[in-house]
Amino acid sequence: QVQLVESGGGLVQPGGSLTVSCAASGFTFSSYAMSWYRQAPGQERELVAWITATGRSTNYVDSVKGRFTISRDNAKKAVYLQMNNLKSEDTAVYYCYCRLGFIDYWGQGTQVTVSS
Repeated sequence: QVQLVESGGGLVQPGGSLTVSCAASGFTFSSYAMSWYRQAPGQERELVAWITATGRSTNYVDSVKGRFTISRDNAKKAVYLQMNNLKSEDTAVYYCYCRLGFIDYWGQGTQVTVSS
């Protein structure tokens, strides 16, 4: 069965760094693009970063460009989001996502809280 499991969330001070991870299983991970989304309380879920199947190309929402880096390790079937210079507005539940055929798959999410 397809499964996405996020980890690595936590509490961090403004200006700090954190990396969240997503472990994938149940499908040919290396054949699919992967994405990170986030959702803050009362806000829409937004696409944060996206990476191609090979990991050669990435893109980001403007608000995180220059601060966040998405990467993947196809051998480990994992995708990562390195977050630097974190801001209060980055506080959200971060979700790993992929689309397989006609079906969208989401992880359970991991909470990232940026607060002093």
